Amino acid sequence: MRARSASAAQSPITHVEQVTARAGRVAAWPAWIDPDLHAALTRQGITAPWEHQAAAADLAWQGSHVVLATGTASGKSLAYQLPALTALAADPRATVLYLAPTKALAADQLRALARLGLDGVRPATLDGDTPREEREWVRQHARFILTNPDMLHHSLLPGHDRWAQFFRRLRYVVIDECHAYRGVFGSHVAHVLRRLRRVAARYRSTPTFVLASATSGDPAGSATRLVGAPVTAVTDDASPRGAVTFALWEPPLLPPSPDAAFAGLPADPALPGLPDAPPVRRSALRETADLLADAVVAGTRTLAFVRSRRGAEVVAAVARRALDETVPGLGARVAAYRGGYLREDRRAIEQALLSGELLGLASTNALELGVDLAGLDAVLICGWPGTRASLWQQAGRAGRAGQAALAVLIARDDPLDTYLVHHPEALFGRPVEATVLDPANPYVLGPQLCCAASEAPLTEPDLALFGGEPARATVEALVRAGALRRRPSGWYWTERGRPDVDLRGTGGAPVSVVEAATGRLLGTVDQGSSHVMLHDGAVYLHQGVSYLVDELDLDDAVALVHQEEPDWTTHARDVTDVSVVEVRSYLDAGPVGLFLGEVDVTSQVVSYQRRRVGSGEVIDTKPLDLPVRELRTVAVWFTVSPRALAAAGVEPADVPGALHAAEHAGIGLLPLMATCDRWDIGGLSTANHPDTEAPTVFVYDGHPGGAGFAERAYATAGDWLRATRDAIVSCACETGCPSCVQSPKCGNGNNPLDKRGAVRVLDTVLSALPAEPASIPHQPTAAGHQPDKTDPARATAVHQPHETGPARATAVHQPDETDPAQATAVHQPE
Repeated sequence: MRARSASAAQSPITHVEQVTARAGRVAAWPAWIDPDLHAALTRQGITAPWEHQAAAADLAWQGSHVVLATGTASGKSLAYQLPALTALAADPRATVLYLAPTKALAADQLRALARLGLDGVRPATLDGDTPREEREWVRQHARFILTNPDMLHHSLLPGHDRWAQFFRRLRYVVIDECHAYRGVFGSHVAHVLRRLRRVAARYRSTPTFVLASATSGDPAGSATRLVGAPVTAVTDDASPRGAVTFALWEPPLLPPSPDAAFAGLPADPALPGLPDAPPVRRSALRETADLLADAVVAGTRTLAFVRSRRGAEVVAAVARRALDETVPGLGARVAAYRGGYLREDRRAIEQALLSGELLGLASTNALELGVDLAGLDAVLICGWPGTRASLWQQAGRAGRAGQAALAVLIARDDPLDTYLVHHPEALFGRPVEATVLDPANPYVLGPQLCCAASEAPLTEPDLALFGGEPARATVEALVRAGALRRRPSGWYWTERGRPDVDLRGTGGAPVSVVEAATGRLLGTVDQGSSHVMLHDGAVYLHQGVSYLVDELDLDDAVALVHQEEPDWTTHARDVTDVSVVEVRSYLDAGPVGLFLGEVDVTSQVVSYQRRRVGSGEVIDTKPLDLPVRELRTVAVWFTVSPRALAAAGVEPADVPGALHAAEHAGIGLLPLMATCDRWDIGGLSTANHPDTEAPTVFVYDGHPGGAGFAERAYATAGDWLRATRDAIVSCACETGCPSCVQSPKCGNGNNPLDKRGAVRVLDTVLSALPAEPASIPHQPTAAGHQPDKTDPARATAVHQPHETGPARATAVHQPDETDPAQATAVHQPE
């Protein structure tokens, strides 16, 4: 691939990392392996297992729960196939359950099992795409069921009496790509697995869990929290690996132009009436599309990972257009792939990629997980994917049978991306992150206990399975709320229907996107994104075609659209309030206070802007009337006394802009410390928050009850804020740009922002905080707090995380838990 329109001195490549090839280490076949399975594997050219495959398979065969955490394409599937398929051969009544986070991965594993051609296995997928008539066959006859946690949660466990034969004979539970179960989703899945163990025990079976993971920090600890039982880790990867050339790519700056100024940016007081246009980089989406087109022209089979569904559609559409202009018809060899497509569309795209009909594919992380995409030459990663684990997982999709491959990380105009492409040491040679999940989250634990009680009455021994004392306290709260009723034999679910609990935090049933003129179903959008993506008047992209939303009906979960190609895009705006509920821990550092606690966040999408394609010019703003969303979550926040700010040279009039810039940069850099994405977190900055009466910056988890990200920020505050400061200082811009302090999510038009003031704020905070993060004390101020004032039997509707602008006020006091006044601001989620 060529560095587009750049001289050697201006090359967009900031770093090239050469990952050397590695030879494989084989082991002997286990003595216990079924002969027919051995023969089938030999026919496929597998002459011996790698050492890590044999080690994990031996542990599983001996009955130990095991997690295999090795690199992409290291053959993790064989490690569970050996014990599971041998067990099915040895006992014609035995069964196996396989869980995958995506339908594509389960379908891929089904193809792999079918290729073995073994008699009596009878594998079958069971998911939302499975026709009803097929589900009955699966229930009665399948011995190896491939499904997902959602189907286990919604169907198999609630109907366990109908699945009694399957559960009674269950020998192995395979949890593939278990590192995907993080945050609130992972916490929910942890309880689904505890419910599975409970139901299996009811039918007198004790299955062995075999987990497969990308390389991660503390895989044994993460797997143990997920399963709720001790898990042994196998981490020494003995598979061969081809050489990988890994390039870091920063799109070039665009030539300065008065028309390139962003609408709504702060004005330069020295030039009245003229916008202070910061340097603008070429869009990472455009850069990725051009590189994808270049690769297709060269015959290089390439997969481009893009952060958002809309972004994947844009990259594919731009690449197709460029290719058709070069060679008419060549654009047909590029496609987009994302969630929300219909089943037949997904399967057709997967098959076209595997067959070589497609040379280029722009995908969301739906294809990040272990789908067999053998034959790819290169991977483009458009924007930091959130974790080093995901980065290497995506990069590992390339490489033909151990041959050399190319991976390119293309930086977005974002503080973290800019930091990483100029600090390769933060990416290479460092261990990957540990998976963060918290099964004790009361917003997860309460609803999951209700699900368990609806499946079978909860008993005293069950409380230990679900966490001990936190589970007992939650059960007592559920009894007080009337969701559970205590009887001598246990706690019973009080309602006729099952608890309505959403594992993935999408806030309810997906919204169907329907073409009004034909009634054709185009796809679906999750509830949590519908207010932003499908509001009346929104531009919606589907497989490169633009549609306008005529009507969003939330009651019927449907959006009616018509096809149109406007010369503008839409950007939703909402109002967000934050109030402090409880302080869990705090650090008194003189003029600086660092806090961890619970906050209430309310938000409402109130309007949207239409912006001209290309220039970003705001055409107009139109009002919307959508429901308010509420979120109780966990936040980290710091306060700085006005006197300390003044001593640092931050004048009172500059405080809002300085805090605002520090907030934006802090949110952008937090994913460097926690296994989160920028879109998993939100924030608010204010010159005087009503609950602290001090200049304050909040950063909060965008999930009910929190997801562990704020806790990580609190524990690593020194490192986190120091990296934030360094990212701002090292940026070459004068007054702030998207690479340092501007945010794509800010509804205040990134105004006010004070780059120099942000550095002074962070210097003040860092000089007051302890040098070592470990020395930050944890001082809980309330024990046994039940944060959900509403019915704890209900799952909370999800709130999409946001960054908000600076509210203003004036004095100083400690947070008041009894009178939570609220700070209000406006932002524009992307």
